[in-house]
Amino acid sequence: MKVLFLHGLESKPGGTKSIALKEAGHEVFNPALPKEPFNIAVKIAQDVINHEKPDVIVGSSRGGAVAMAVDPKGANLVLIAPAWKKYGVSSKIDSAFILHSESDDIVPFKDTQELFRTNRGLHVISCEDDHRMRKEETLKTIVECVNSFEN
Repeated sequence: MKVLFLHGLESKPGGTKSIALKEAGHEVFNPALPKEPFNIAVKIAQDVINHEKPDVIVGSSRGGAVAMAVDPKGANLVLIAPAWKKYGVSSKIDSAFILHSESDDIVPFKDTQELFRTNRGLHVISCEDDHRMRKEETLKTIVECVNSFEN
């Protein structure tokens, strides 16, 4: 499957989550997203979506906000501690897996709870991890969520 991975604010392409997806056999697009301005990061992601037509978009933290701000063109969403509120992104999404740690000290878990309360079709998975979401069990869960979209 084609997967677009959108990294977080302090991350860069080639991190542990995108590597885990590649090792699981997926074709992963992992563009470098600038820290500012936010709309340029959204444009870069949208350009990849328009050109590559990914099956799944995985966004981590700020990358999760970017994933919520693009037109996914039918791609499924996996959001990891999405920082949607910080970036003023609309909370309206049709469906997604959302992985988040209740002990996250950067993006409050209550933001994910708010998404869950206001949208149908969301599956929230609480992970015992920190904001970086790099524990082996969490990486395995991310891959399982992406794999669940295979026919």
